[in-house]
Amino acid sequence: QVQLVESGGGKVQAGGSLRLTCAASGRTFSSYTKGWFRQAPGKEREVVAVINWSGGRTYYADSVKGRFTISRDNAKNTVYLQMNSLKPEDTAAYYCTATDRSFTTSVYDYAYWGQGTQVTVSS
Repeated sequence: QVQLVESGGGKVQAGGSLRLTCAASGRTFSSYTKGWFRQAPGKEREVVAVINWSGGRTYYADSVKGRFTISRDNAKNTVYLQMNSLKPEDTAAYYCTATDRSFTTSVYDYAYWGQGTQVTVSS
């Protein structure tokens, strides 16, 4: 059974940092594009960051550029999202995802999803 399990979410004050981890099991995702999406209440799920299979190509939403860093460790079948200088508008459920398609930022291209981890940033 394929599983993506996120961890590292929580409550933090504005300006703080969190590191999200997504551990995969059930198959190897070393050749897959991986991403982090987020969804706030009443809003659509949106892309936060994407990383290609080797880690050599990344994408960041404008809203997080310069503050968030996506990385991966294929040996551990794990992807990370380091979040610094957090803002209240970053509050959302964060989802880890993977796709065997080429580098993409479309939510519709991702077949594998984690259950989500909540990030709450207070002002």
